[in-house]
This record gives sequence, C-alpha cells and structure tokens, in this order.
Amino acid sequence: MRRRFNEGLVASPIYESWIAAEKDPIAAAVLVPVIARETGPTMLLTQRTAHLRDHAGQVSFPGGRCEPGDASPEATALREAEEEVGIAACQVEILGRLPEYRTGTGFVITPVVGLVTPPLNLKLDDFEVAEVFEPPLEFLLDRANHQRQSIEVRGVRHEYWAMPWQGYFIWGATAGMLVTLQRFLYGET
Repeated sequence: MRRRFNEGLVASPIYESWIAAEKDPIAAAVLVPVIARETGPTMLLTQRTAHLRDHAGQVSFPGGRCEPGDASPEATALREAEEEVGIAACQVEILGRLPEYRTGTGFVITPVVGLVTPPLNLKLDDFEVAEVFEPPLEFLLDRANHQRQSIEVRGVRHEYWAMPWQGYFIWGATAGMLVTLQRFLYGET
C-alpha cells in the first residue's frame, strides 16, 4: 500500500448516478484507517448514532466537516479521528489521498488513507459514534464482496456500492471509497 502511494499514482474517482452539482458543497475529510494488526490489517469503521442530522445510523470512516483552522484535509481527518474515536495523530502514518467523493447530501469528502499503529486506546464520542468495528482489509478489498445495489428516490432508481459484513451494512460513500481504494491498489477499473 505504501509503495502504491509513493509511486505518485492517482486513483480514478467513482461517480455515483445521484450526485448533483451543489452550489455550495460542504468540504469534509475522513481518515481511512488501516490498522496494522499482527493477524493482518483491518479497517476501523464507525457506526454513527441514530439521532444525527447527517447520515444517521450509517457506517462511516472517522471524519467530518473541514473547519477554518484546519490546514489541510489531512489535518481535518486527523482532528476528526481523534475527536470521534480517540486515534492519536502520532499513531497515524499518512499514506496519501484518494479522489474526492461527492455525496448526494452535498458533501465533498477527501479520503485520507493512514496506517495506524496499535495499540488503540479508543475513546468514542458517544454523541456521534454508537460503536466501532474492524473488518479485515482483505475482505474489504476483495471484489467478490463488492455489490451493486439500488434504491428508488422520488421515482428515480439510483445505484450504489455495498459490502455487507457480519451484520453491518457498509454502503454508499464509505463503500464507494473502499472500491476506489481497491482499484487504486490493484490497478483495476
């Protein structure tokens, strides 16, 4: 993974059918945290709390809106990861960025991929994060686990990526970013 980012390669973005151009998109960044476990790398994901205004109850990466004091998307991703789940910036080796991902809710998200060194002393923000879980990276990067699903919104059918795993439903922007990561690492389109 480190080698692919160091080669200066650029990942191809995924465009979903229901993403409309926004007049004032909301800039955000997420940490795509690869956990360097002795048993093999995992990906830390969050289950958002059900009462949130944006993306309630969904599976996501730690992250959020860019604040005026954030120097870069990396700074936003690291700040948000520490606030939401307690990952300290000193534990994260930033590997690089994936292309921006535009959501149907008006966010333009910069995914920042980082290698996280355990031990994790997680401290969840119980207002935003209901729980965390760690699927194996191998599962998430296996194309056999990438499903195209669809939903009808106001009479229009829209497709999205999904990766169900052990009772969790990873879909939408999070799944799309994982598909982008898989294609970037393996040179597939």
